[in-house]
Amino acid sequence: MAYDWTALGREIRNSRIAQGMTQDDLAAAARVSRASLQNLERGAVRTRVPTSLRAVTDALGWAPTAALSILQPDADIKVAPQPQEPTSAFDLPLRVQQELHDGPLLDSTVIDLSDSGARMVVVVKGKSDATPEELRQALLAWVKAQQVLDTLGESAAG
Repeated sequence: MAYDWTALGREIRNSRIAQGMTQDDLAAAARVSRASLQNLERGAVRTRVPTSLRAVTDALGWAPTAALSILQPDADIKVAPQPQEPTSAFDLPLRVQQELHDGPLLDSTVIDLSDSGARMVVVVKGKSDATPEELRQALLAWVKAQQVLDTLGESAAG
């Protein structure tokens, strides 16, 4: 059975635009190259389903079978490409959500920026494939950075 790459590309583009994302935003959220995303949106005919497709549809919040239902409209799969309900209580950009999801949590802090209550939230994450030594080095770098951030918070609040 032939896949309808043009229809899939149109749906990806429409969904991206409806969510207020640029190609760069979606490519970053999906962790694929912009060229891969452009090929998908353009409906470039392929001999196999690219691995980037799942990353893009996940970043758009589509149901797992949505892309296949578009690629094979005559198949017995009837799932519309509607974004799934967010799993987070926070309305964060997709890029931030992805960063929060990937890698081990090393530390976090909240820095008061002013008497008006403005705050900065810092979350420190390690690489997902980091060795124990790399994580130790990352924590040491964070301790130095935290000292600088603390002085910024003190001067902003003071």
